[in-house]
Amino acid sequence: MSEMPGKELPDFTHPLEMLKACHVRIRAECDTLRQLVAHLQDHGCDKQSRQAALNVIRYFDTASHLHHEDEEQDLLPRMMSAATIGRGSSLTRLVADIATEHRTMERAWTELRAALQLVMEGESAALDALAVDHFIKLYQSHIAVEEANVFPLAEMLLSREDLAAMGANMARRRGVT
Repeated sequence: MSEMPGKELPDFTHPLEMLKACHVRIRAECDTLRQLVAHLQDHGCDKQSRQAALNVIRYFDTASHLHHEDEEQDLLPRMMSAATIGRGSSLTRLVADIATEHRTMERAWTELRAALQLVMEGESAALDALAVDHFIKLYQSHIAVEEANVFPLAEMLLSREDLAAMGANMARRRGVT
């Protein structure tokens, strides 16, 4: 199972680029999940599969969770504040949809995490390929909406001050001073 190459993330002075880089990492973790399903079928719960399960759990328990907070606590509210009246109603729907998708993905993650925990304990049959596929599809469609709609709109709406404050909050959330 492949690991993501050691590419450096943008720093907190470029918060939108950091959010985009997180999407790259989410895709890589989803690829690892797909590979894990196949690996378990061929090799069972060997050391490599247990380590992959642990790595995916660590990622989605921390970075993915922080990513959702970055969007819900900083990006989306700042976009709403900067939106014009004409753009506001469609943005309101988009923001509500993003938040709803985050809750749906979090519920799917809770179920998938429990299965990955069992894989770490040696139960190769615990990881259901359909559950993995469902989880991945949720993220793929969510990322597609954000990259096609949210990020381009954010680039138009947000000021340097908005981006600086957003970056500072993202750093604080991660314990970076």
